[in-house]
Amino acid sequence: MNLQYNRRKIIQIIVIVAVGTFMGALDSSIVNISLPAISGYFSVTLTTVEWVVLSYLIIITSLLLAFGRLGDLYGHKKIYNIGFMVFTAGSLACALSPSIILLIASRALQAVGAGMLMSMGPAIITANTPPGDRGKSLGTIAVSVSVALIIGPVLGGFLTSYLGWQSIFYVNIPIGIGMSIWAARALPSTRPEGTVSFDFIGAALLFTALIAVIFPLSYADKIGWKNPYIIACFLTGIVLLAVFIIVEIRVKNPMLDLKLFKNRLFSMSNLSLMFNFIAQFCVTLIMPFYLIQLREFSPSKSGLILISAPLVVMMVAPLAGFISDKIDARYISSAGMFLASAGLFLLSTLNENTKIYIMVIYLAVVGLGIGFFQTPNNSAIMGSVSQNRRGLASAMIAAMRNLGMVLGVAVSGSVFSSRFNYLSQILTLQNISDLELKNQAFSGALKTTFIVAGIISSTAIFTSLIRGSLSPKNNNGN
Repeated sequence: MNLQYNRRKIIQIIVIVAVGTFMGALDSSIVNISLPAISGYFSVTLTTVEWVVLSYLIIITSLLLAFGRLGDLYGHKKIYNIGFMVFTAGSLACALSPSIILLIASRALQAVGAGMLMSMGPAIITANTPPGDRGKSLGTIAVSVSVALIIGPVLGGFLTSYLGWQSIFYVNIPIGIGMSIWAARALPSTRPEGTVSFDFIGAALLFTALIAVIFPLSYADKIGWKNPYIIACFLTGIVLLAVFIIVEIRVKNPMLDLKLFKNRLFSMSNLSLMFNFIAQFCVTLIMPFYLIQLREFSPSKSGLILISAPLVVMMVAPLAGFISDKIDARYISSAGMFLASAGLFLLSTLNENTKIYIMVIYLAVVGLGIGFFQTPNNSAIMGSVSQNRRGLASAMIAAMRNLGMVLGVAVSGSVFSSRFNYLSQILTLQNISDLELKNQAFSGALKTTFIVAGIISSTAIFTSLIRGSLSPKNNNGN
């Protein structure tokens, strides 16, 4: 740990981490709006082109913990710098891809670099900022993600419209090269005490297990949970996870120290984070369909409405971090999840006649809650572990975030689709127009989906409250 904190150096470190986090998050949001253009360019179906997004998300989630452990063993700076270089190379490969298969493979390479950047960010900030400023500094990560979510669709639409879909990848190259050089010069080197071998068997088992579990979660709502391939894949993942746990218990230097989960602060904070992102991505998936399909708003108008939630997160996250440095963070996190849950239950009342300002207010309430939850919660996770486990803790934050995204898409997609189909069948027995049938079925499915999201979010109120407080010993980074 750095005993001398230089303000100028700290600002450089925070900016470097913020940009890396921003780039990784941006490439998960900037691509979605370009999928129709990519689909037309390669003459492939929507089901095929979706893998441009899925490959990125699945690879990141599957590798985060391995990168976290590598950072603890070989230095956070080294893994972070390699991440910039791999991400930049992957971006170039994406832009130059002559086929959809190579584009998907290039996105996987890009995801490897993004995983390195996302897994190391909180660890680098925690190691190089005073304990009293940690929450505020970690708030920059939440801000970076929110900014990426805000400008990703807008920037992606502009670049695709005027410069072609390849430009959404070309834009990463000069930034990636510049940041690689700056990070190599400005980030302090960190090395653990002693030399420990990396658990390659554990890493391979976890990577394979997570791929096997995440794939059906991402795809089951499209082809059905009863599909034999989905069932076989999911069961294989569960078995591999069980084998991974057995191996990690027996190996001398495990990739994932399972003893960390005996720490209630660490385990409950991570669980709360996952619940938060499950609920958050129910909004991310369903709201665009509500605005564009049911309300028939234009994509640009819908985007402006949806900006309200991440915009509030961006404004609130640093304040929440500042407050969490002064008082017990679990109460702030719990209050945040209470607000987010209230916002989700309010969103369940949306229908085909809801005023725009009402939508914006409801989304802002959700954003307010998320902003007050995430920064104190992330600070608690980073402060709950010893210095030589910060890389792993940092990776856990990113892993829970991405796993929550996948589960959020799976939960909201499955709940909405099944409820919409059920209500459509029931309403066909009534003497109503096709338009009224669609509106009622959509509103009913949306209501059920957001109620489920609100219940999941409410669970995080409880897990945040029971997690305990950060001890002075850990808060000082020992």
